[in-house]
Amino acid sequence: MESPTDHLTRARELLAAHPVVDGHNDLPWALREHVRYDLDRLDIAADQRGRLHTDIPRLRTGGVGAQFWSVYVRSDMAGEDAVSATLEQIDGVRQLLERYPADLARALTADDMEEARGEGRIASLMGAEGGHSINNSLATLRALHTLGVRYMTLTHNDNVAWADSATDEAGVGGLSAFGHEVVREMNRAGMLVDLSHVAPSTMHDALDTSVAPVVFSHSSSRAVCDHVRNIPDDVLERVPANGGVAMATFVPKFILPAAVEWTRAADENLRSHGLHHLDTTPEAMKLHAAFEEAHPRPVATASTVADHLDHMREVAGVDHIGIGGDFDGTAFTPDGLEDVAGYPNLIAELLRRGWSAPDLAKLTWQNAVRMLRDAESVARDEQSRRGPSNATIAQLDG
Repeated sequence: MESPTDHLTRARELLAAHPVVDGHNDLPWALREHVRYDLDRLDIAADQRGRLHTDIPRLRTGGVGAQFWSVYVRSDMAGEDAVSATLEQIDGVRQLLERYPADLARALTADDMEEARGEGRIASLMGAEGGHSINNSLATLRALHTLGVRYMTLTHNDNVAWADSATDEAGVGGLSAFGHEVVREMNRAGMLVDLSHVAPSTMHDALDTSVAPVVFSHSSSRAVCDHVRNIPDDVLERVPANGGVAMATFVPKFILPAAVEWTRAADENLRSHGLHHLDTTPEAMKLHAAFEEAHPRPVATASTVADHLDHMREVAGVDHIGIGGDFDGTAFTPDGLEDVAGYPNLIAELLRRGWSAPDLAKLTWQNAVRMLRDAESVARDEQSRRGPSNATIAQLDG
């Protein structure tokens, strides 16, 4: 019988050959909040444990081969302010790539991902988080794609005018007519439709419309943890026919039922001190630490995440699952998955549960690369048949 040490050794060997493609990391926002992108003040070439979940040494330790960097901006930003902030986030990623070229490689395509892996560099892609980033403009959507954004989450925590969020009241009942046009234009451009954060009605509407694979960049199973941010089984069941990938997240309040109410109280504690509930600055983390001392936190583990992956595999199949940790976008992380160095612990747990090396290679690397390659193929076909859409929300939604 293999020991935990044997499982961890095998996990590291597997990740050396088939590294993790992580679907969602909020390092750009953390750098914006901490130092306004001043990389002299927060150099991720050095270990930043205690300040960030992410730095280059720990990405290497964790076996990360490709990262979708989130160019997220808060959904209480609106209009041109949201667009400008998104452009600043994209520029922040550009600064990272220019400063660390030996470790980070700009990637726009599946071929770029494979080339970076061959060079021993971490393929760096971008994903916009929330349709508010395009300010109801298909031209802005296309501009983000030109700048390198390869997925867009249709909403964040609040509805947009054309799509419903999982954490807001029902608005248009899923996607509006303009929302369906956004999905079609994303297909044409080659930008993955990300269905994390959206309401189940929006998930179903997007799956009805999209002719390219969709992605859930950081969502887990609602059957395992009944949180609105997770994916219901009736949606997971549709993912194989679409060719998409559902990437399990590590955020404790989304994966551990006991953590849901505790995190709600911790978030309210931040608000009572005048801070945004998603704040992870040192001031916010001190408040969280004091709250946790008075109210012990329910702790998720790598096994908790593995429970979600087991179920997601059962429902959607091993060809349609992946990993999206949401590091530096959450104040709390599971034991064993405290930061980006922890992926071997998750792979070791899955090995312990009997997952095969070929199936784990699909989970970590192959599914995500195939998904992007398929989206690129769809985009070429769509572009051969039609030009860009210039429809407006006023025209389609009245």
